[in-house]
Amino acid sequence: MQARFRFYAELNDFLPPERRMVPFDYAFDGRQTVKHLIESLGVPHTEVDLVLVNGRSVDFTELVQEGDSVSVYPVFEAFDIAPVSRVRPQPLRHTKFVLDAHLGRLAAYLRMLGFDTLYRNDYTDQELARISAEEHRILLTRDRGLLKRSEVTHGYCVREAAPRRQLAEVVRRFDLAGSTAPFMRCLVCNEPLRAVAKEDVAERMPPVSRRHYHELRECPGCGRLFWNGSHYRRMLALLEEVVRTGANRQYR
Repeated sequence: MQARFRFYAELNDFLPPERRMVPFDYAFDGRQTVKHLIESLGVPHTEVDLVLVNGRSVDFTELVQEGDSVSVYPVFEAFDIAPVSRVRPQPLRHTKFVLDAHLGRLAAYLRMLGFDTLYRNDYTDQELARISAEEHRILLTRDRGLLKRSEVTHGYCVREAAPRRQLAEVVRRFDLAGSTAPFMRCLVCNEPLRAVAKEDVAERMPPVSRRHYHELRECPGCGRLFWNGSHYRRMLALLEEVVRTGANRQYR
């Protein structure tokens, strides 16, 4: 059998050049769901928000028939598509992430911005998918195959290679610019920081810092102390610049 497909906007990132931004015919055998065919073309289901078959909105279980015309759209943020059926679950109430082994610097940046972000460089693909599903976390990865696992409902394939550009991309994609809380989470173990009185922890500070800094935060998990030194100010300026870039930049 054969059907005609057309992918829109950033979904074309996953297609070979000759199939981008144009309708194309795709041959397949037997009874195939639209989800299976979309993923066999290289597009993870977590990237898709709306599927139209012959102009009718369908869910992922729709069986594609000979001669069908299939239009596939990414996540909509600019306008409302309430009258038709989204194929993705509703956005998660709380924005939490889990990242694969190749996104360690991005994980640190997200923690700097205050977002609950799980990361270990030894998570297996099975563990990442399970954590994403069980803890309702958005799975960030550059591995398209990982996002095709059926248990993953909320995920995103990071396109950029450089960590700062990755952060700007994620800020834009998930509209995070207005919900940051910089330096309120431990960069090492991801725990929210708590304010502590200087007199209770002064002996753990270097003498110079003890004289100049008075607003202190402690991680209840690993016990590390944080204060707003020169490194803090440099990183805060960097994060503010990246967040502005992510809020303003448009990705194709």
